[in-house]
Amino acid sequence: MDFVSIIMGSKSDYKIMCECIEVLKQFKVPYEVLIASAHRSPDRAKTYIKEAEKKGAKVFIGAAGMAAHLAGAIASMTTKPVIGVPLSGGALDGLDALLSTVQMPSGMPVGTLAIGKAGAINAAYLAIQILALNNTELALALQEDRQHKLHKLEADSKEIEHFI
Repeated sequence: MDFVSIIMGSKSDYKIMCECIEVLKQFKVPYEVLIASAHRSPDRAKTYIKEAEKKGAKVFIGAAGMAAHLAGAIASMTTKPVIGVPLSGGALDGLDALLSTVQMPSGMPVGTLAIGKAGAINAAYLAIQILALNNTELALALQEDRQHKLHKLEADSKEIEHFI
């Protein structure tokens, strides 16, 4: 079974990553969630990644704040797509996490998204788009979601529109 693996650096990341989980649930995409730190538990992360690949993980999402080496560490352990979600925290309020996640050496890509909630939500959407490359039902669900967003925007606009 194809699924998305979400790995967080600490439990404090869970609240934001629930946004990601909710999108995956909405699209009925199977997922796993684990806390494993690039710094405090690298062996745990490595063991899990290898097991997850054997079980069918097709995309990994790594979410961490501050030094935020988790997504890069995941990328060093798999050739599957890795999506990085930098999270707020510490003195730089997420900028440190963004730079740590996005500045990967060539040949070791991490698709890095926005800091925080928007990044968590978009990580789910990007993972779903990757899975949809080989899943027509999922591709259609994404198209329907886009249409729904368009209709909602139009309805919202009608509530406030004013023209001269």
